Amino acid sequence: MTLPPLFLFSQASLQDYADCPRRFQLRYLLRVAWPALEAEPALESERHLQQGSAFHRLVHQHVVGIAPERLAGTLTDADLRRWWGNYLDHGLQGLPASRYPEIVLSAPVGGHRLVAKYDLIAVDAGQRAVIVDWKTSRRQPKRRHLAQRLQTRVYPYLLVQAGAHLNDVQPFRPEQVEMVYWFANFPAAPERFAYDAAQYEADEVYLASLIAEIEGLGEEGFPLTTDGRRCEYCPYRSLCRRGVRAGALDGAEDDMVQEDLLHLDIDFEQIAEIEF
Repeated sequence: MTLPPLFLFSQASLQDYADCPRRFQLRYLLRVAWPALEAEPALESERHLQQGSAFHRLVHQHVVGIAPERLAGTLTDADLRRWWGNYLDHGLQGLPASRYPEIVLSAPVGGHRLVAKYDLIAVDAGQRAVIVDWKTSRRQPKRRHLAQRLQTRVYPYLLVQAGAHLNDVQPFRPEQVEMVYWFANFPAAPERFAYDAAQYEADEVYLASLIAEIEGLGEEGFPLTTDGRRCEYCPYRSLCRRGVRAGALDGAEDDMVQEDLLHLDIDFEQIAEIEF
């Protein structure tokens, strides 16, 4: 199966491929909509997604200049109020003053475009750039797990490749970039990942090779994952005959299944509006 000529890759689609090539094919190439729950209980799972989306909106509104007192007056959910207080106390500590929320960057990789939408990039021009990703997971993921995520590789790489306009038109050096995961439930314990030239070069090779691997697969070449645990939280599990019942929400926290749902791909129908 040949990729469409204007196909856009993202950390979400590449993560899907790394987790299960068949899921990538179903979701991004065949565009199959399959009505299955990702996690149960369904109402709790939906509530957690809504809370996470609401928190991201709050932070975005605050960063663009809306007074925190005004935003606080809209909060009726206890978790959201607690997360909001944690954010005000710890969320922006030590960040450069120039802040760019919900920004989209893209660059060519392997004959296609790689796109990312960042929660926040904070910049001290000519000095450093800090990528911040807000997380509302109930348990704090292991650092090892975060280090293996495609997001941890894609976001710093793309900022070096495509972020010069945020740095007085000078490309950031890899050593100037840091990736930070900030957890609303663990506000004093963010996970920080420094970047450097060696990691940048490794990411460039890896991402290009991953895209080339996908490009080289035929229609029958997208196998199911051999890790059955991933199927528990996949909406296609019944289609692939890997079970019907969704995995438990509490068991999904370490793998950030709910967090991944907040980072859905950019709408392909709207992507033409972004200038590259």
